[in-house]
Amino acid sequence: MTTDVPLNLILFDCDGTLVDSQDILVAAMSGAFRDHGIAPPSRSDILKLVGLSLPETFVVLSGGDRNFPVEALVEGYKTAFHRLRANQPTEPMYSGMRNVVADLRAHPETLLGIVTGKSQRGVRLMLEAHDMMGWFSTIQTADDAPSKPHPGMVHQAMTTLGAQPGGTVVIGDTTYDMEMAKAAGAWAIGVTWGYHPHTDLSRAGADIIVGAPEDLREVALDLLSRNAR
Repeated sequence: MTTDVPLNLILFDCDGTLVDSQDILVAAMSGAFRDHGIAPPSRSDILKLVGLSLPETFVVLSGGDRNFPVEALVEGYKTAFHRLRANQPTEPMYSGMRNVVADLRAHPETLLGIVTGKSQRGVRLMLEAHDMMGWFSTIQTADDAPSKPHPGMVHQAMTTLGAQPGGTVVIGDTTYDMEMAKAAGAWAIGVTWGYHPHTDLSRAGADIIVGAPEDLREVALDLLSRNAR
């Protein structure tokens, strides 16, 4: 993974990459279905779709049924999610990831951003809970751009910060992240502690795949150092 353009923008996915949100996501999704009298999908089927926007998630889960209540389920999910927040104020961060972000943030001339299917409100709550407000120069969410794997979030992040595709890396745990990165012309680093397996990340175009936060730190810092020469 080398480029003639200096690497200076690192974009992180959120759910499954920075934070372990699977329990609250599955509970909220299941609650939305039950509140509408519909049998909820399996846990594995829900987790496969983490990363998509809420409307796109329900469209996929509809199986093509045009009468499927997508909009009502989106609102039902939000209601259930906020209800669950009362007992779980925020999603736990994966062990070591806060230090990884801190180390990359300290690297000279490196900008950090977030590209996520979460809402802006959800991201702010997460960052506030983990004392990371102000750490990211751009936050692109499903409120601002089409759902992954559309490259809109990455394009907007690059435009906002004046970055080039060859100098941008997307770090994520799903095929949607990898496909989004490649569609934007950016580099893609897959992490395996999230929701999609190594084989799927590889097929989706990941340039590098790592299995632990400490490995991500070493890889990212090495890339930054090599591309700065």
